[in-house]
Amino acid sequence: MSEPVHLLGISNAIVDILAHVDDDFLQQIGAPLGSMTLIDEARAHEIYAMMGQATEMSGGSVANTVAGFANLGGSAAYIGKVRDDQLGSIFEHDMRSFGVDIRLEPASSGSPTARSHVLISADGQRTMQTYLGACTELAIADINIDTVAAPRVILLEGYVWDIPEGPALCDEAMRIAKTNGTTVSISLSDSFCVDRHRDAYMQAVQSDVDIVFADEDEMIALFQCDTFDNVLKEIVGFDNLFVMTRSEKGSVIVKDGDTVVQAADPVANVIDSTGAGDAYTAGFLYAWTHDKSLAECARLGTFCGTNVIQQVGARIEDGLLSRYSG
Repeated sequence: MSEPVHLLGISNAIVDILAHVDDDFLQQIGAPLGSMTLIDEARAHEIYAMMGQATEMSGGSVANTVAGFANLGGSAAYIGKVRDDQLGSIFEHDMRSFGVDIRLEPASSGSPTARSHVLISADGQRTMQTYLGACTELAIADINIDTVAAPRVILLEGYVWDIPEGPALCDEAMRIAKTNGTTVSISLSDSFCVDRHRDAYMQAVQSDVDIVFADEDEMIALFQCDTFDNVLKEIVGFDNLFVMTRSEKGSVIVKDGDTVVQAADPVANVIDSTGAGDAYTAGFLYAWTHDKSLAECARLGTFCGTNVIQQVGARIEDGLLSRYSG
């Protein structure tokens, strides 16, 4: 059995291929500015061949959180499916370079490693062409007492419910976690994902999930409210810890009737807002696993998210914690 760690993430393992492009390139591939389009394997190879200089790095929401958590100094592990190909090697090498314990061996058969072509325009806007590939082949057989073990907290990515065995493997991960006294957390991914799986998410929140990470739109979708204020009314009586981000409005933390409101830090120049929520979650969980108050968790999460939006890419840089003053 693996050694205990602070955080175990379970998610879709994707390699981000980031490149700066002009409007002509987007027109050439037929990609509307700012869109996210799912593509097949042939199209993924075609776009990759057309791209110029690019940066390749491990990606996916929860993988970003796990890597950021490790770069803050936390002990972290990860479960996600990649193939034993070039991009799979990049994903594994990247995560291991942060000290993350990769719990699954690359698959020797099946689809190629998932990739997201992240096309960055001159104004910093991202257009994404994503091939899901091997990440959708994560299976319930990959979730067992050896791979999950007994971390302080597990973080499940909402997108996992989209893959064929996703609901079953998430149920098994939560069962093992509860047996071992592990705290269960979930990141709701996006409001459309919530719409697709609302009943399953709500059942999990009511029975197995201890911490919910979500933005304002995702909470509105989960509780089918028309405003965030009404969400706050709906969660009265729930014993979960709700960690809710609201972009420039900051974040709101609710637990057992107590509410923490954390203001956003002012930012003069937002370079790339993608990954802000992932970084916030990493900072929050790092403080939480080190037994800090909820207010301190929110402050560190905000600090991490604020720094990430002032750079290209969702990665919390090594040594960031040394600049945090609380």
